[in-house]
Amino acid sequence: MRKLLLFSAMVVAAGLAPAATAAASPSMQAAPTAQQLLAKTTSCKQVSNGKYKTDDETGRTIAVCDAGSAVFWKADMDIDCDGQPTARCNKNTDPWFQDGTAYPRSDGKALIADQTPYVVVPSISGTWNFEKAGLKGAGSCAVIYNDKVLYTVIGDTGPKDIIGEASYAAAKALGINPDPKNGGVDSGVTYICFKNSKVSPIEDNGKSASVGQALATKFVQG
Repeated sequence: MRKLLLFSAMVVAAGLAPAATAAASPSMQAAPTAQQLLAKTTSCKQVSNGKYKTDDETGRTIAVCDAGSAVFWKADMDIDCDGQPTARCNKNTDPWFQDGTAYPRSDGKALIADQTPYVVVPSISGTWNFEKAGLKGAGSCAVIYNDKVLYTVIGDTGPKDIIGEASYAAAKALGINPDPKNGGVDSGVTYICFKNSKVSPIEDNGKSASVGQALATKFVQG
């Protein structure tokens, strides 16, 4: 499987005093920029017992790092098209297609990869146990690429030794070729996943954005 929200809604009432503007609630604050988030990932306190490959043919070069209220890794992006079959994601468009995802929608059905932006985490192994790190299905993540920030959920698990994968919808939103056969990008993607977080329902993209932005704001201020 080969592996933003545009927030701009602040209406200032006519005649609003500067002091009142400064006292705006946190929910009205501007979303953290890519630069602010990346500034929190400049050094790595490695929490994985080893490193991951980005693809079957590459060496183990990617560490999972602790950053207080989140963990992060910097890798490539392969495209996950798994889940409910659609015109874009099915066994004909994706040689590695599987009709299930590790974490289902609220109706019990698999996620829809070309509708829900989600991140894939490596299956639990001796290299790293994402659950012990405070991550879980439907957890909130920020994915950063080319100065864009996308808030996603943890939606699927992948191979035990490979990291750097997200859904068709996530890739498309970030301007990355989402084609499961030849899409993705070889490097430059930062994944920040917030500990002990959850988006409910997992398929609600609006909720994913609002939860992610709130957690990201706390993260950059911490």
